[in-house]
Amino acid sequence: MTPIVDAADAGTEALRTHVAELLRRARDRSVALTDAVDDDDLVRQHSKLMSPLVWDLAHIGNQEELWLVRDVGEREPVRSDIDELYDAFQHPRADRPALPLLNPAEARAYVGQVRDKVFDILERSPLEGRRLVHDGFAFGMIVQHEQQHDETMLATHQLRRGAPVLHAPQPPPGRPLPAPEVLVPAGSFAMGTSIDPWALDNERPSHEVHVDAFFIDTAPVTNTAYAEFMAAGGYDDERWWSTEGWAYRVKADLTAPRFWVRDGDRWLRDRFGVVEPIPPDEPVVHVCFYEAQAYAAWAGKRLPTEPEWEKAARFDPATGRSRRFPWGDEDPGPEHANFGQRHLSPAPVGAYPAGASPSGVHQLIGDVWEWLDSDFHGYPGFQAFPYREYSEVFFGSDYKMLRGGSFGTDSAASRATFRNWDYPIRRQIFAGFRCARDASPPELG
Repeated sequence: MTPIVDAADAGTEALRTHVAELLRRARDRSVALTDAVDDDDLVRQHSKLMSPLVWDLAHIGNQEELWLVRDVGEREPVRSDIDELYDAFQHPRADRPALPLLNPAEARAYVGQVRDKVFDILERSPLEGRRLVHDGFAFGMIVQHEQQHDETMLATHQLRRGAPVLHAPQPPPGRPLPAPEVLVPAGSFAMGTSIDPWALDNERPSHEVHVDAFFIDTAPVTNTAYAEFMAAGGYDDERWWSTEGWAYRVKADLTAPRFWVRDGDRWLRDRFGVVEPIPPDEPVVHVCFYEAQAYAAWAGKRLPTEPEWEKAARFDPATGRSRRFPWGDEDPGPEHANFGQRHLSPAPVGAYPAGASPSGVHQLIGDVWEWLDSDFHGYPGFQAFPYREYSEVFFGSDYKMLRGGSFGTDSAASRATFRNWDYPIRRQIFAGFRCARDASPPELG
């Protein structure tokens, strides 16, 4: 006789299996990024903008211990003596090498010990009831946290000097797109989410937003297009820059995207230790907000706002609803986007036709984070959860929004509602942009 399996129990077990798979995937990536270099490189600070890789590794374990071992599992601490060392708010990145950090062997042992306890807790947790554990939220939060730090460690690898240690196949080839830009008609759409179980607090709640009609580029700005801005004297012409942007351009002596290297009459790029020709059709990467803003002004356009970007990415006019991803609600696959460090660069424009949005906009997910002309703020009805320091303490005009993820962003943190933010001067991150413009009355007709 076939035993009767309760549907709820079956769903919970499927969720446990899914969570365990994502935890392992994140840890496999963390291990690959830290095992790729020797112990000297792990403890070295490759840039004052970044932590030593060994700090990131132990911090991943410490956050996992705080939330899953001590809170969800209600277990005794593994290493309460190191909490202060790995509190990101206690010590600026530039100061972390001077701390008495766990050495590489100790850090690896620590994260392994924590993970063993977490898998045991996962088997016993009801994954329902209080908000922190319902639908596995706390586990999903930790998966996303580790993957975010994996992307940070990938950026540290980009800043590292020495022989290449990371390798991956080339992304798929590009394809011609039908038009350089598309019109997104005026109207309201549902921005954010109230139903995605692993959405973080700044993505919530879903709310209606009216957006005026606008045009948006079908693809991010490419290296070739950006080089034209440079050749036209864009870095030397104050007209294209905001007051703050020009001041920073002069102060930092910006002349090209970060990691571009001048070689006679041509530009090369340094990509994870490999100096190579710049692929013409790839989205430009490693530019700050001010550079993106200046290019857009030079091109007679502007950067999209955050509501414009999300509407172009999610709104389906055929159904009148907002999708979870540009292509639909199904989880991302390799045919949809360039993410998860499967490749070590953006893919050429047009490489992922299956990932286009209903509006006909391509490569909104993966490839490069896209700078937007919006400050970071909470949505109407925002509630900090489970702690203010994830989002709320960053609200204000100091930060500019980034959306869409990059080739180094895992799919667990690349849904179309996911919000990222950074200082407008940041260039070590995997950020590019696309342009938008207002739709004039004749074009609307």
